[in-house]
Amino acid sequence: MTIQNAVPAASAVHLRTVTFAHPHAIELNDRVQLEYAQRYGDGGDVTHLDPTMFEPPRGLYLIAYDDGGTPLATGGWRAMDATGEGYDVGDAELKRMYVTPQARGLGLARRILAALENDARAAGRTRMVLETGTKQPEAIALYTSSGYTPAPTKFGHYRFDDLSRCYVKAL
Repeated sequence: MTIQNAVPAASAVHLRTVTFAHPHAIELNDRVQLEYAQRYGDGGDVTHLDPTMFEPPRGLYLIAYDDGGTPLATGGWRAMDATGEGYDVGDAELKRMYVTPQARGLGLARRILAALENDARAAGRTRMVLETGTKQPEAIALYTSSGYTPAPTKFGHYRFDDLSRCYVKAL
């Protein structure tokens, strides 16, 4: 299925739990990777993500669909604990937040973010963490307006990259 260009009303959008290996998750992930490559001039995000990382109760992956079944936005969280990459015990890491260009401005990222935070909290996670980049000002604006603050110590695959920005929020 190819993602269409229709713009639904925000109320006509439904969040569904899927696997990270779902065809729509793969399609949206490919699209976000292209956007990363355009913004950063490289091959996209090379962080290793195994589909099993997003399986409950240690993760969740969501896709927002319109009433016609068109996938419009995506996001997930995965459990992360103390590692050599700067994570703490109880962390939930936000991954692959993306809204298709035609669905931007409908509040879908904020809806997905809230659902992921609630699910991670219910799963016993104590802090949501995320890594984004300086060339994604819309993402930074979303996260800071949602209560995220700069992390005291950077974490993740890109923690040594000057373009990387890490944020945290207590759950």
